[in-house]
Amino acid sequence: MIFLPVFLINHFLSNKKQPIFTFAKSSFFVLKPFLALAFFCLFCLVSSAQPANNAAILARKQVPVLCYHQIRDWRASDKQADKDYIIPPATFKAHLKMLADSGYHAILPDELYDYLTKGTPLPAKPIMLTFDDTDGDQYEVARPELMKYGFKGVYFITTIDIAKNKHYMDFKQIKQLANEGNVIGCHTQDHTNFKKYNGRDWEIQIDKPTKKLEGITGKPVKYFAFPFGTWNSVGLPQLDKRGFKAAFQLTDRRDPNYPLMTIRRLLGCGYWSAQTLDYNIKHDFGRPVPKG
Repeated sequence: MIFLPVFLINHFLSNKKQPIFTFAKSSFFVLKPFLALAFFCLFCLVSSAQPANNAAILARKQVPVLCYHQIRDWRASDKQADKDYIIPPATFKAHLKMLADSGYHAILPDELYDYLTKGTPLPAKPIMLTFDDTDGDQYEVARPELMKYGFKGVYFITTIDIAKNKHYMDFKQIKQLANEGNVIGCHTQDHTNFKKYNGRDWEIQIDKPTKKLEGITGKPVKYFAFPFGTWNSVGLPQLDKRGFKAAFQLTDRRDPNYPLMTIRRLLGCGYWSAQTLDYNIKHDFGRPVPKG
């Protein structure tokens, strides 16, 4: 609207003999349509910048978010409960092939955030692929499979495990994932249960790991995943205070006051066939069904 003051100056200089009151009055009527347009544009700009309220976020259709951990063949020592978190490579590859063949589009957290807060459209059949705990097979096995289908993923890193041994990712691998367009998120320093945090725990488990990951990737870390998928409402304001845009749990009901900090995920169980995974994606994030 720079032309408005220019117009006023030119109008004033060309009407030197016109009384100032008359000039102001006539200018108002001339500029009235432009002023109305300017106020309307300002209103639209402010409105679009306002995030949706919690009720609106909760009302939006949930986007399926998958959560994977170890990707390796089972060992004789693995218990049945362990197989929730250990998926054989062949099964994992079958999961991704099913998603690709079914027309799913892998999205990233910023896209999900914009959809939840502003209603920004998502591609057809959106899904998010997340990986917890820094396991090296997420780089060695998951990364090439995602690249095969043009998918990007979210890697939630437990910083104490970086380069811990041959079974975990190192600094270079994490940076490469970030450089390739994947998102690196915080998964605490040592996987301590979020419900137990108090005092300096917030600095140890949240602040320091976040800063460390930002130093590795050269990018801001804006997303968090709860160890074990567990959380409590008391601690959620701490995540908001630290500038996280969203946090991810597992399948508990979302917190009505912090829905962005309790986004639900579906555990990609190691004993689920591609068909079972497909069923669970379509039926409310893992409602118990017969094992496939």
